[in-house]
Amino acid sequence: MIPIRTLLPHILDSVPQAIWVVAPDGRILYTNPAAVAALGYGSEADLLGRPSHETLHPYRPDGSLFPASECPMLSPARTGKAVHGDDGWFMRRDGSFFPTSWWSAPISLPGGVGVVYSFFDATELRRYQRVERDRVAAGIRAAESRAAQRRIIESVAAVRRRTSRDLHDGAQQRLVSLLIGLRLAREVMTGTSAEALGLLDQAADEAQAAVDELRELAAGIYPSSLTSRGLSVAVCDMAARCPIPVRLTAECERRLPAALEANAYFLVAEAVTNAVKHAKASRIDISIRLNAELELTVADDGVGGVVAESGSGLFGLYDRVAAYDGSLTIESPMGVGTIIVARLPVPPRDSRRDDGAPPAAAQATHPQ
Repeated sequence: MIPIRTLLPHILDSVPQAIWVVAPDGRILYTNPAAVAALGYGSEADLLGRPSHETLHPYRPDGSLFPASECPMLSPARTGKAVHGDDGWFMRRDGSFFPTSWWSAPISLPGGVGVVYSFFDATELRRYQRVERDRVAAGIRAAESRAAQRRIIESVAAVRRRTSRDLHDGAQQRLVSLLIGLRLAREVMTGTSAEALGLLDQAADEAQAAVDELRELAAGIYPSSLTSRGLSVAVCDMAARCPIPVRLTAECERRLPAALEANAYFLVAEAVTNAVKHAKASRIDISIRLNAELELTVADDGVGGVVAESGSGLFGLYDRVAAYDGSLTIESPMGVGTIIVARLPVPPRDSRRDDGAPPAAAQATHPQ
């Protein structure tokens, strides 16, 4: 067996980590090849006998003097305790500095107590840590942005729901009362001229038209069926009002959280609105499927060639999907039509989230 004392010099010369021994008087007693290379010197002879502190870091990175008496790496010679640091900086032969992680421990030497250093260039480590911090920070900012988008979307949906309810319970009910009053007046009025009765009939017709328009407006703002019966039924009602024939296939057997249902409904509504306004389509196909995620598909046979850009309705779809950590794909070859597919994560089923409504699976066609 080869004695360890014989092997030790070979070991120290081979390790990739820098090893540095400082004599009790502060001068360099030993350095291995890794330390010579890290500091940019030609050989060990260039370093032996030099003052260790002044060689490694006579100055701070800001250019101010760094006294040896303040050097934590030399403290083990006084305290007898090993120390470690991850925020050190050493100076290369050319005067440039590099970050280091280092360890320093006392060592008994002829003439007193010296120290033995072990250190490595931490430039790559610092770069990795910086990239990782930036990645985490970017992730936090993205999560905060999605949360903010979700709050805005949910706030807008709440305003829509409240406005629709106020229209239904307020203005619509007043108009219905007015219509009933006009019809009752028409029935009880006798001996009245045909012209006066005609005016009453005209007023009743106008009141009925106002009720119908207000009901349509309220349904467009926030359909009551979305709250009472769920996503599939609300989209079915939307399809029935669409001026273009719509084929709806819905496979959604349970109610979802209200905020998710509202976001999905208005996502489909915006896609349908874009198809009606811009696609010159003769038919729209809507598909709702619920498996591990909620998949919404809106396809038309229009002119295609759409581009989702800032300010367009399709660009808003990306915001809705991103707010709920979903994905959106748009295929729109020129002259072929447009297919929009949105996938939204669905939280685990929770009985407290379901409202007891019957399954909302449906398949319907609404030709106009």
